[in-house]
Formats: sequence, structure tokens, C-alpha cells
Amino acid sequence: MSFEILAQDGPARLGRLSTPHGVVDTPVFMPVATQASVKAISQEDLESLGARAILANSYHLYLRPGTEVVKAAGGLHKFMTYEGMILTDSGGFQVMSLADLRKLDDDGVVFKSHIDGSSHRLTPEKVIDIQADLGSDCWTTLDECPPYPATEQQARTALERTMRWTDRSLDALKRRRDQGARSLFFPILQGGFYPELRRRAAEHMSGLPCDGVSMGGFSVGEPKELTWETVALTTQALPREKPRYLMGVGTPEELWEAVANGVDMLDCVFPTRVARNGQLMTKRGKFNITQSACRADQSPIDPDCSCFVCRRYSRSYLAHLYRAKELIIYRLLSYHNLHCMAEVASDIRRSIAEGRFAQARREFLAGRNSQFAHKIG
Repeated sequence: MSFEILAQDGPARLGRLSTPHGVVDTPVFMPVATQASVKAISQEDLESLGARAILANSYHLYLRPGTEVVKAAGGLHKFMTYEGMILTDSGGFQVMSLADLRKLDDDGVVFKSHIDGSSHRLTPEKVIDIQADLGSDCWTTLDECPPYPATEQQARTALERTMRWTDRSLDALKRRRDQGARSLFFPILQGGFYPELRRRAAEHMSGLPCDGVSMGGFSVGEPKELTWETVALTTQALPREKPRYLMGVGTPEELWEAVANGVDMLDCVFPTRVARNGQLMTKRGKFNITQSACRADQSPIDPDCSCFVCRRYSRSYLAHLYRAKELIIYRLLSYHNLHCMAEVASDIRRSIAEGRFAQARREFLAGRNSQFAHKIG
């Protein structure tokens, strides 16, 4: 593994991450394939989008279809026939969201499956073994993600448990690497929204044999101002030479803000989730295909967009498909939104390379107008 910083413009970094399944240019937005599938999107679509990195979830894949099925298929890449980088989330966030179905202790977590109610236990070591059996390229660690708001003591307790779990992961990591695994290690950093705790977590991380850092505990309901303030102080405390992955963040505005605060990698279900509700993303704003103005509007979603959806289909037709509940609409809207995110990430990388990131960010944010859809077409 190697991570090379090619250019830097303020805190914004242009990088290149080498992984067992190819090179990933950063900053990068990673579509989420929770259950080895980006919802409504095929692997052919991912290829045409140029998606060289995605995220899958080891918690969900452990429950269904089961790691033994994926391992027998030759690992996630062969199972889902995807050749790019796959990062697996440990499932700590999912376990947090199932608070009424789980019990935490210092050894790990016992939870009931949301599928059939069966009982399971995850430990730090087992989470590494699950990801090794899945054969993903980047492994994360079992963590306790505190909710928002959380008291300082609650955040401290969660952080201390997370750090102990991370330390326990190292033996399993070494064992798997001794067996031939080449996957990268991206342990999860917690600390809530308390500067002292985030700095303590970063100091702990700097002493680990990690290839990158996963910054967890964000997008849990906190004000955005607090998000960026905490992200900034966290990245400032992390080693410069390691890639920083901000978990669960991903609107066009958030891409610019995250990179402005030193982030290299992001993922989020947002683009595909809102697409299924009819919301469309563009560089200039967002709108919903269910708006009455779209019914007779023969213009594309975005006249400036080069995706095949905008080149071929009108808002009127897409509005009809959505109202008629035709299944193809979920693919079309999801593809467009992911294309928008890919284009924003490309614009960001270009602006860093050209030394004009701050100016490009100001221009992007100034051009955002959520009501633009009413003014074109």
C-alpha cells in the first residue's frame, strides 16, 4: 500500500491511494454497496461512472448471505464481479442504531439479527476475521459510536472502549496478514464532539500500524457547524502521510467542506437514498421530480450534465415514470445522482491540482440555489 500526496492547497490534498485492487485518486466519494450492491445500480453502471472505490458492510454481509458464501465464491470482488477497491465498514454504526436489539460489554457486542431475530456476538477479533473472509481491500474496526447528544463521560467511555477494541484487533490483523492477506487497515476513530477526546483518539491512532484512519461518529444528528469544527481539529491532529476517511458524509456541499478540512475519502448512502424518493442532485442545487412543474417540462434534469439520463430523458418523462412507480426510475435517478457526486469529486481534484481550491469552493457554494429547477426548462 502507498498513499502519495501529489498536491496540496491549504488543507485540501490531492492524493493517490494504491490498493490490492488498483489505484484510487483522492479526494474520492465512494458509493455505498451495503449488501454487495449499490441500490438500483449495476456493476456495469459503476464501471461507466468510473467508480474505482465502493463501501460494503460486513455486518449486513455476515448476516446475509453469510461470510461462508462470499468466501466460497472467491471473496467479495468475485462474488459481485467488481474489480475496484472495496472498503468494509465494521458495523458499529448499525449496531448503535439497533440499540433495542443489542447489549454492549467490554468484550464486544451481542445483538439480535434484524432479519430473523437470531442472536450473534461480535468481538474485535471476529470483525477482522469476517472482513478477511469477505476479502475486502480496506478493513475497519469494531467501534462504539456514541449518539448525539452525548455527555462528555458517555463519549469518553465509548472512546476508551473503542481504543481497547482497536488494540485487540491487532493480533487478528497480524494473524491474517501472516496468512497472506494484503488488505489495508483503517481503524475507526471516535471521541464525540469533544476536542480533548478527539485529540486523544488521534494520538492513540498515531501509534498504531494503520494504513489510514476512519473518522467515525459524524452525521449522527449534530449541527453542521459542529461537524466541520470537529473534523478540522481531528485532521490537524492526524499524521499527514495517512489518508483520512470521513464516514457517512456525502452531499455535494459536504464534499467541498470535508476536503477543505483535510479529508481524502468519503462515503454516504444519501445520493441513492434520496433518488428513490425522487430528489435529484445537481451542482447548482436540488429539486424533486414530483414537483408539478416537472410534469410538462421537456428539459433534462440538468442541461449541463453529461450523464446518459440527462442526455436522453426529459423531466416530464422521468416524472411520469416516478408517478407510475415504474421500477426503472430508481436506476435512472440513482445513476444521475452518483454521476453528479463523481463530477463534483473530479472538480475538486482538478481545483487542487491547479492551486485554486479555495476560489473554486467559493464559486461552487455561491452558485447553489435549491430553487434553480423552477428557472430553467
